[in-house]
Amino acid sequence: MGKIAVYPGSFDPVTNGHIDVIKRASKVFDHLIVAVLVNDRKKSMFTLEERIDILEQSVQGLNNISFDSFSGLLVDYCDDKGIDAIVRGLRAVSDFEFEMQMAQMNRKLSEKVETVFLTTSAEHSYLSSSIVKEVARFDGKIEGLVPEYAIIKMKEKLRGE
Repeated sequence: MGKIAVYPGSFDPVTNGHIDVIKRASKVFDHLIVAVLVNDRKKSMFTLEERIDILEQSVQGLNNISFDSFSGLLVDYCDDKGIDAIVRGLRAVSDFEFEMQMAQMNRKLSEKVETVFLTTSAEHSYLSSSIVKEVARFDGKIEGLVPEYAIIKMKEKLRGE
């Protein structure tokens, strides 16, 4: 199958910054798995199934991408799936310190998996799922921040549908 990478995250919701990284990583690797983290300690807006659905709808047309979920250590997931690299997006210098620590720890746990950093495009460098949710909760404009399908699903969720 060639070089396989994973792009992990909570994607609650997926933002246009995430989509940017997914599209660019899909050009670098033969296959990209977008893996949604299952974290029972974190209260999510969307269920796991909803997050995967929004991701699938948001990156249609990219043929070398699949979607999955995981819990526990990412390096264990990588070992189980035969993954060569972890893709992480960097928005700002402040992200780098945390991501570097995680990459070093992952490298300590498994020397088989490399971490590859992709900087987010400048127009998305301020975006985070948390910020988008906060703006949406106050009925602010989220167009251009998340994919159209995510906007629809967020509005439904906030209306209690």
